[in-house]
Amino acid sequence: MWIQPEEVLLAGALWVSERANPFFVLQRRRGHGRGGGLSGLLVGTLDVVLDSSARVAPYRILLQTADSQIYWNIACGSSRKEITEHWDWLESNLLQTISIFDNDEDITTFVRGKISGIIAEENRLKQDEEQEEDSGKFREAELKMRKLFGMPSEEKLVNYYSCSYWKGRVPRQGWLYLSVNHLCFYSFLLGKEVTLVVPWTEVTQLEKNATLLFPESVRVSTRHTEHFFSVFLNINDTFKLMEQLANIAMRQLLDNEAFLADRSLPKPCKTLKNVSALKRDFDARAKNEQYRAMFRLTQDERLDGHTDCTLWTPFAKMHVVGQLFISNNYICFNSREEDLCQLIIPLREVSIVEKADSSSVLPCPVSISTKNKMNFLFANLKDRDFLVQRISDFLQRTPDSWNSDTSPLAMIGHSVCDLELRILSLIPPQLYSSCHCLCFQASSSAGAESVQKGRHYHPGLPTASQGLLQLYHQDTAEDLGPKAMKEKMKEESWNIHFSEFGRGVCMYRTSRTRDLVLNGIPELLRGELWLLFSGAQNEMASHPGYYGDLVEQAMGLCSLATEEIERDLHRSMPEHRAFQNEMGIAALRRVLTAYAHRNPGIGYCQAMNIVTSVLLLYCTEEEAFWLLVALCERMLPDYYNTRVVGALVDQGVFEELTRAFLPLLYEHMQDLGVISTISLSWFLTLFLSVMPFDSAVLLVDCFFYEGIKVIFQVALAVLHDNMDTLLSCNDEGEAMTILGRYLDNVVNKQTVAPPIPHLHALLTSGDDPPPEIDVFDLIKSSYERFGSLRSDVIEQMRFKQRLKVIQSLEDTAKRSVVRAMMTESAFSIEELEELYCLFKSQHMTSCYWGSSSSAAERHDPSLPYLEQYRIDPVQFSQLYAALAPWTCGGHTSTLSARLFRLLDQNQDGLVNFKEFITGLSGMYHGDMTEKLKLLYKLHLPPALSPEEAESALEAAQFFTEDDPKDSSFPSDRDALRQQEVTSGAAEEGKDGGAEGEEKKEVKDYRYYLRMWAKENEPKKETIKDLPRMNQEQFIELCKTLYNLFSEEPLEQELYHSIATVASLLLRIGEVGKRFTNGGKKTEATAQAPPPAPTASISPPREDEPVEGGSAEAQVCRALADAQLEPGPPQTSDEEIKDDTSVSSYSMVSSGSLPCEDITDEAVLVGGSEQRRGSVLDVDWSITFEQVLASLLTEPPLVDFFERKKDIQAKMAACKAQRAVERQTSSASDHELTQHST
Repeated sequence: MWIQPEEVLLAGALWVSERANPFFVLQRRRGHGRGGGLSGLLVGTLDVVLDSSARVAPYRILLQTADSQIYWNIACGSSRKEITEHWDWLESNLLQTISIFDNDEDITTFVRGKISGIIAEENRLKQDEEQEEDSGKFREAELKMRKLFGMPSEEKLVNYYSCSYWKGRVPRQGWLYLSVNHLCFYSFLLGKEVTLVVPWTEVTQLEKNATLLFPESVRVSTRHTEHFFSVFLNINDTFKLMEQLANIAMRQLLDNEAFLADRSLPKPCKTLKNVSALKRDFDARAKNEQYRAMFRLTQDERLDGHTDCTLWTPFAKMHVVGQLFISNNYICFNSREEDLCQLIIPLREVSIVEKADSSSVLPCPVSISTKNKMNFLFANLKDRDFLVQRISDFLQRTPDSWNSDTSPLAMIGHSVCDLELRILSLIPPQLYSSCHCLCFQASSSAGAESVQKGRHYHPGLPTASQGLLQLYHQDTAEDLGPKAMKEKMKEESWNIHFSEFGRGVCMYRTSRTRDLVLNGIPELLRGELWLLFSGAQNEMASHPGYYGDLVEQAMGLCSLATEEIERDLHRSMPEHRAFQNEMGIAALRRVLTAYAHRNPGIGYCQAMNIVTSVLLLYCTEEEAFWLLVALCERMLPDYYNTRVVGALVDQGVFEELTRAFLPLLYEHMQDLGVISTISLSWFLTLFLSVMPFDSAVLLVDCFFYEGIKVIFQVALAVLHDNMDTLLSCNDEGEAMTILGRYLDNVVNKQTVAPPIPHLHALLTSGDDPPPEIDVFDLIKSSYERFGSLRSDVIEQMRFKQRLKVIQSLEDTAKRSVVRAMMTESAFSIEELEELYCLFKSQHMTSCYWGSSSSAAERHDPSLPYLEQYRIDPVQFSQLYAALAPWTCGGHTSTLSARLFRLLDQNQDGLVNFKEFITGLSGMYHGDMTEKLKLLYKLHLPPALSPEEAESALEAAQFFTEDDPKDSSFPSDRDALRQQEVTSGAAEEGKDGGAEGEEKKEVKDYRYYLRMWAKENEPKKETIKDLPRMNQEQFIELCKTLYNLFSEEPLEQELYHSIATVASLLLRIGEVGKRFTNGGKKTEATAQAPPPAPTASISPPREDEPVEGGSAEAQVCRALADAQLEPGPPQTSDEEIKDDTSVSSYSMVSSGSLPCEDITDEAVLVGGSEQRRGSVLDVDWSITFEQVLASLLTEPPLVDFFERKKDIQAKMAACKAQRAVERQTSSASDHELTQHST
């Protein structure tokens, strides 16, 4: 590539000149290519160790002038082909022009200007495709990576690092390349070359550790081996990037969304030297994820930047030091000291942003005012003007929201919600069941376009407008007992907190807020604060009307998710009176169905109904929906998919935490296998299914504020409290009994609501009732003992466990597939496992590097394991060429395409693993009949496409144009359909005839069940079920057989045999045609016994019709086309007819079949619409029985098809192409030789 001209003082150092003219010199790097001796080895080693080859490519072109000692480097290339193109361009376009210059300085100035202009033009053209260019050094490294590891241009390098790879006990210094889909390492030391390629999807463990043997090293584990890398300049940066790339690969295995590039990542303002744009994108992605997790923001929020500042806190009368974050929809602040202060300001709430007067006490302040009259003062801002401008830009893009984030409880008396609550209080509860739902019609003027404040659901949509719990408490008399007074005091405490710290999304969140949450949220405020702390309120405010539209779209739709929802509706808190009537059930149904419609990837998972029913008790339907969104998509990621991956990951994290905090108990419980049993139900339902409701809801309060760490803390506290009894138990059942009894007795003594019976099994074992445990004491002890848990540490542990869990699930899927295919194929378990890995690897590779179909079309995790991974024709062709025993040279791709169409039964353009193995097993392990049947089917529709043989299409048109009564035999599909109808009618008559007339009139339901089972029962295909083969299809079959035998040791004998069989089958077809034309049935000729073997090689008699000769000429022409070597000149018809002693073998091998009869119009492909002069005989046909019987007469053919072939060698060769570690020699020798020739 052209580079900006740079001075070179020593042109000969470490370089060899290969071409030169008066102005330019083409040089090659010593040690690159053949030869070089000791100096070449040393230079090659230095290039790898010092990375000089990344800065300077192995080839370059220098500009030189006669009077100057300074050279200018103007072009470089990673291959000889690339540098030669630049050299030729210079000689063609610049050499003559600069030869007329008199001054050397003018020559240098002209060439430098020309090269700079070319580079500028290339950059301008590339700017449409790439927003920014990587540095020259990085682009060279990327080109080097692709060349070293054989990667296509679609594989993007993220970053590369100098490090040592430990191979045995010897470290190999080299370069580690981290691309989007692979980890690669290259080392070249004194002639020894080491190349390592590990796909990220095969990584099972990634650890950073320090030992005596491997100081400060990174261990990369796969299923079969471990790799150690050390001596990094910045090991933390490298390991963080490795984690990101491995995490993305795990997401790819889990779903298809990870294959879609995130194109909305922010771009930095300045290009950093030696860092790729992709690396900066990954860094931005990591910062975005951290930012969203810190402030519970939506997935589409993008961090624009952050800066240090101070925030004035009126409640503490002090300036708090922290960081200010700005994104496209929010301004956020987080204090440097943990839990001191956190603030979230949605831009939709901002009314004024202004620069306040600066002073020595308050330098560079910015004041932000919100619509609810709150003021926020930030100071000590480094670039205040730029910050204010960025906020102003985002404010201009923020649409004027018709709704406010003010809590519905704060607007009582001022909005439509208040009117609805008052109307609701007048409706008797007994009317709810008749209405099945709450429905309120808001009054609105016909011309008014604005929607009334506080309405988030679609107008007229049946939806509960308040929490279900309030509906049942409003009729009860006011309780003035101590518990009720305690509840009132809690409400008052929160009201005081609101007045001091603010209310709504702009509230200051401090350690006092957390203390109030730990003491329990009052029932009246629970829904509002859940929305606030989870971030669901922001999402609801930015999507007005979304829930109502979803409910309308999902209404009436039926799917697997809706069926599961209906089955679980009445199992959702049946002990609570809110879900003992249709009103609560209908609300739960709408929320779950709406979410299943929103996220088909999750749809519905068990335990979602329990969590959602609790949300509906305290929130409106729409609020419950957005809380469910926050749970499933942000706070409990991957918990509620089909494989509950997130819950399994957290189960692994819990085991690791147990080992760290309670090592003695961990060892004992691992032996019993208890942790994996208990933790799944605890995490999936947030303890709601295993603890009394009034106690578990307090844990949900803490969870929405603190996140998953609270659940881990409480789970550890439960194990700690029961440690002594658990250590003494001897089996899993006893341990489960102890924990179940303990959780059943965790009580909330402060609850105001009437006690709700807990339906979890009360396991008392007949002993004295266990003591009650106060839930507040449990929460307090969990913070005291395990409060050191940090969210970022949990995320780190989650990543580690995610690798294990997903790879374990992949292994489970492989075992399930192998078990299912064991009964349907003759491959061994080991062979099936290897084939599955190759099939999956082919699928993943196409997802990386593009294909004709998208990743989502080829991978559907909701399907059974056998059908999850699917490949398209291009991938199938590659696997077929590598693994199939039937390779036909240039004809292989055609045969592969036919087999793909045959296996693709649903005609979706994709083949799953089961279909792939079915085809491969038939070729390897079928007997001769099975193999021939498969080969026969490959030359019939749908395997034989009309595009491959236009003559076949022409014949099909002939059948459709003629009257069916006049046609001699139906087309293949019609024959099959007619056969099925006939056989079905015969079976039905057979079943029904024996039953008698009375049975026909009134049939029992069991009769229809039997008929239905019989229809769905897969019919075993026999050789009689195969349709007949016409002449064109037979010619294609002969072509395939000739190509199939081209590389066999007994090639000539096989050619002789197939020529004999072809002649025999042609005459059998002629005999069949005579019977058909004579008015006899086609079936009679199909059952005719084959002639004696002597007849198969006898030539046609002179009195036979001309059609036979023309058909044989057709075969001759086709086989001549299939032959690799040209035959001698053809003889005349008279010579052929007179020579009655010539055998079929001599006819084929010498090319002397009567081919001169074929006129120009009698070619295999094409033909006019009238088909004038066509020698294709549409009445000619043969059956599979005739083909089989004819082939059985030739021992070489029988031996060929009966021979067993081993797939192990094919699989080993295929795996060698994807070798994890390989010793290679430099490819430059071949490249140099290729160029010299």
